[in-house]
Amino acid sequence: MAGAGTRVLEALRELILSGAWQPGTRLQPTHLAKQLDTSTTVIRESLVQLSGNGLVVSQPNRGFFLRELKLQELVDLTELRIQTETLALKLAIERGDLDWESELIALHHQLTRTPLHSPEDPNRMNLTWQTLHKAFHLKLLEACDCEPMLKIASDLFDSTELYRCWAAQHVTPDARDVAGEHQEILDAVLTRDRDKAGAALRVHYETTVQVLLAAGLTVEATR
Repeated sequence: MAGAGTRVLEALRELILSGAWQPGTRLQPTHLAKQLDTSTTVIRESLVQLSGNGLVVSQPNRGFFLRELKLQELVDLTELRIQTETLALKLAIERGDLDWESELIALHHQLTRTPLHSPEDPNRMNLTWQTLHKAFHLKLLEACDCEPMLKIASDLFDSTELYRCWAAQHVTPDARDVAGEHQEILDAVLTRDRDKAGAALRVHYETTVQVLLAAGLTVEATR
């Protein structure tokens, strides 16, 4: 998918991750085509791709819908992320060079200097922060030099990002120290401590689940 298709795909992804629609919302290609100034064919192609990434659900004879939020799914996705990414992170620490370290430090610096919440709407996450957040987490793993593992990590990130975005309005800023958690992971990586880095990553992801549960994240709470 190139040109207009790529633009539409990214626009739809941003709308979903911004929390613009509630879980289970039906996505109507005709309406979206008008909103994004494109054709329904391009919209459908983009929705098919997003369904492959787990952001959208395609139901035969019914159309496309945003995924519902399910507590057990969140727990399962988090455990899968932990198992996949701790392995990738340990490989990255073994194989990563100075350029990788430098790029990781630069991304972390940008992330720490970017507000977590949107300046226009403090109840929503800042899309720029979200983009940098994903880039930082994928950069942590990049040096593992295993494309299938990186693809899995990217898709799992998007799947769990939905929960963070839709729960953002219920989570208070002092619920956790996200910047501190990122710093702890980075410090362990830079000292090449594989076990400590893996443990810090696990705590980071498990804390996300606990914070969302404490915020009352259930399927009913998002409707």
